[in-house]
Amino acid sequence: MTLLITVFAAIICTVIWYNNAPHSKMKIGILCLMYWGASLMWLVDAIFEYFELHAMYFNPAPVDMLNDFYLGLSVVAFGLIIWLVILLIQDPKGVIKEALFKKK
Repeated sequence: MTLLITVFAAIICTVIWYNNAPHSKMKIGILCLMYWGASLMWLVDAIFEYFELHAMYFNPAPVDMLNDFYLGLSVVAFGLIIWLVILLIQDPKGVIKEALFKKK
């Protein structure tokens, strides 16, 4: 479940990045790399878990699926938080700088 959630997030993010690639100021490429990295991590985890459990890997308990779902959503939310912090620190459009140094 975590693999599916992060792969969908990575695909959606990549499509948004690709559509805005020539003049993107929002640093969406960083978000794409984080989600693809998380997807790769969950893929490796799934491969090792499959070798450990074999056929039982495809019959998870409902509680395990719910926990994996919450973990996947947490990973996506944490990636968004990191991206927002990076975006606010770099301030590519100068919005924060303008708000801080605005003359009254």
